Amino acid sequence: MNTPRTYVYAFAEGSRDMAGLLGGKGAGLAEMTRLGLPVPPGFTVTTEACKVYLATGEEPPELAVELARALAGLERAMGRDLGAPDDPLLVSVRSGARFSMPGMMETILDIGLNDASVHGLAKASGQERFAWDSYRRLVQMFGHTVMGVDGDLFQDAIAAHRAKRAVTVDQELDAAELAELTEEFKGIIRRETGEDFPQHPAEQLRRAIRAVFDSWNGERARVYRHREHIPEDLGTAVNVQAMVFGNLGPDSGTGVAFTRDPATGARGMYGDYLSDAQGEDVVAGVRDAVPLAELKRLDPRSYVELGDHLRTLENHYRDLCDVEFTVERGRLWILQTRVGKRTAQAAFRIAHDLREEKAITADEALVRVDGAELTRLMFPRFDVRPTDAPLAHGVPASPGAAVGVVVFDPATARRRAADGEDVVLVRRETTPDDLPGMIAAQAVLTSRGGKTSHAAVVARGMGKVCVCGAESLTVDVAGKRFTTDTGVVVREGDTVSVDGTAGTVHLGALPLTASEVGRALETGEATDELTAAVLDTLAHADAVRRLEVRANADTPEDAVRARALGAQGIGLCRTEHMFLGERRALVEAMILARDDTARERALAALLPLQREDFTGILKAMDGLPVTIRLIDPPLHEFLPDRTELAVRLARTEHPDPHDRELLDAVERTHEQNPMLGLRGVRLGLAVPGLMAMQVRAVAEAVVARLRDGGRPRAEIMIPLVGTVEELRLARAEAERVLAEVAAGTGTALDCPIGTMIELPRAALTAGRIAEAADFFSFGTNDLTQTTWGLSRDDAEASFFPLYLDKGVFDVSPFETIDQEGVGRLVELAVQAARTVNPGLETGVCGEHGGDPASIHFFHRAGLDYVSCSPFRLPAARLEAARATLEGTETSDSR
Repeated sequence: MNTPRTYVYAFAEGSRDMAGLLGGKGAGLAEMTRLGLPVPPGFTVTTEACKVYLATGEEPPELAVELARALAGLERAMGRDLGAPDDPLLVSVRSGARFSMPGMMETILDIGLNDASVHGLAKASGQERFAWDSYRRLVQMFGHTVMGVDGDLFQDAIAAHRAKRAVTVDQELDAAELAELTEEFKGIIRRETGEDFPQHPAEQLRRAIRAVFDSWNGERARVYRHREHIPEDLGTAVNVQAMVFGNLGPDSGTGVAFTRDPATGARGMYGDYLSDAQGEDVVAGVRDAVPLAELKRLDPRSYVELGDHLRTLENHYRDLCDVEFTVERGRLWILQTRVGKRTAQAAFRIAHDLREEKAITADEALVRVDGAELTRLMFPRFDVRPTDAPLAHGVPASPGAAVGVVVFDPATARRRAADGEDVVLVRRETTPDDLPGMIAAQAVLTSRGGKTSHAAVVARGMGKVCVCGAESLTVDVAGKRFTTDTGVVVREGDTVSVDGTAGTVHLGALPLTASEVGRALETGEATDELTAAVLDTLAHADAVRRLEVRANADTPEDAVRARALGAQGIGLCRTEHMFLGERRALVEAMILARDDTARERALAALLPLQREDFTGILKAMDGLPVTIRLIDPPLHEFLPDRTELAVRLARTEHPDPHDRELLDAVERTHEQNPMLGLRGVRLGLAVPGLMAMQVRAVAEAVVARLRDGGRPRAEIMIPLVGTVEELRLARAEAERVLAEVAAGTGTALDCPIGTMIELPRAALTAGRIAEAADFFSFGTNDLTQTTWGLSRDDAEASFFPLYLDKGVFDVSPFETIDQEGVGRLVELAVQAARTVNPGLETGVCGEHGGDPASIHFFHRAGLDYVSCSPFRLPAARLEAARATLEGTETSDSR
């Protein structure tokens, strides 16, 4: 027998552990109620009810009864009835998904007001203007959100009233004007929808709840979920809460507070406060709030109480808490809490500080930061000189340095970004409708708002540079320009530099300088609290992780830097990169050789150059493994372009015989699909002496290092193997050369020989191939191309954007490994190979080796190491540790 499902929970019935059912906001309200904080009572309609509604178009049949019961309980608790004509209870209706989606779904305030109850509210509050302002807000919000009326129509009506009174803000409109404005709003609704604004409070509540459910599938919510990789099937909860009013006069107000600075991580109360206002005014940034510290002067008692509650919440959640609050005539109410979004800088500092304070363990601190955040900290910053006077100062809402052309609307931002331009989105203040433009932009700049405005919260969550509240800027969206208080005009298309750390914007492109974090990671020396936090975190990560982290490096210089950044060896040294530049002529000579003698002469010239390269790399990585991949690409890549050669020969009266010889070679080596042609092991077997030369260079480099007292650990990797027979032939050739060098020098050589698994057939026959291999390295770039049957370069330039937009891909399979397809081949290959050769070492050296999500997969698949570019090493070290700890603590709320 099935237990009846409950769709409505009073705040007192829930807890923080029910976020999947009650949403993050509902779970937070329930938890604060359990803690005894001053939370206005209310109830939550669950995500399950939303799922039923989205699937069927109707609420669950039981919901109406449960809502009536919950509302009756709320009315008893408050001693007032919803929408009563004498002293009405009013409620807010807010969304609340499991994962924070700030501003992406709907909110409706002041539900319960109508033509009768507005007078009761005026009498009960003693403030007629307040009552009409609240009614005006409800009609405006309900008309736009629930009934689908264009919001600009309401804004235009407000603007007309302000112009008539010659005032600049809504607060200067009196009760009579607000009453008149409310009637105009109702007329707009009637004209645009053909129906009247609903007067019955129960109908208002029911329709508001449905509107919040519908907003789950709204455009901005879907865009945000796609950007943040939030599942589509979670649905949203709806929180119905008794209204408390911050717009009752100077002894009232509303604000947002953080238990620590979400931009820097510094300890202490941070936030914004706006007197005589409702919460939406703070978030929207339409009025400039004052720093939270100003509340201490305005209302000392509420300030002290707020501080106590913030400490209670941080101690309880053991993390940065983001709190919305309202002061109603001197009484403090807490309306919401959640684990706050923070910048990368703040994430590391807060986790480190909480660990130092013994609030969390070192493992918990590690789980609360991630590789993407660490990578952002390694980005360069502006090198600002004393003479570089900024155009404007604002609030440093989300740190970093960004340069781009100015744009003034989200559509233009998306279009110009799609054309390859870096853009800076400039707005008076952002709204949720600006999200697509914010995603496209490198930075966001607003003339209004603070650290808790929509622009600041969303930008921090996405890791975008953001400066808010640059009050000296007059933004003219229609005219596509902004003007500074000194008269400088910046038009769309002009270049600006936005410094989200300093809170400044500069004209033109400022020069960049290296990140302090990046410098500290290379030197191992902390210079401030942030770099100390990063180094301590990575030290613990190295102690925790199972996966080794190696580097892809092709030169001694890259190897030196990789080792400084924590590489435990080189997982991929591409030997073909050593054939470029001035050495290309020697490769050409090898290709052009008409007989064995000429070819051997060309290879002999290449041998000492390769040996020198390998010697330098082995020295830089002394004592650590260096996996050297023999030449992989087809030979045509080392020859001039076919068309260019043909044109040059056709236009020259006396052609260079060498050009004619090159064109003949190009024609001879031409393939319709060279990436599936004569390359890798096929090339090594087909071109006599090529593989032997490279192996000899490796062997002689090892001997040279041993004679110098070094500890070289060279490994030889055969690329593009598809069958064990290929590997056996190549291995026999390599072992022959190694034996010759060992005998000729009297030096014992131990150079393991393995292969890259980059073809589906190799993965499917890995058990056979493992019989002839000392190690496997998965080349996931080619494995992805050959599994999907597509060319990375062509696909990414043609249909990939369409596939991402239509949801065929959540993310490019070249960025994050396709676990169902390519990943399954990796798992099958590892299992089969280790059945035959239990001690076989396995790693990955494609670009996925530095991708956080892919690293977690490789950990689960049982690989021994990942290898990535030197810049990605610190993030890979961190993610390898987080993969080890995966499941010990979640960071869902962030």
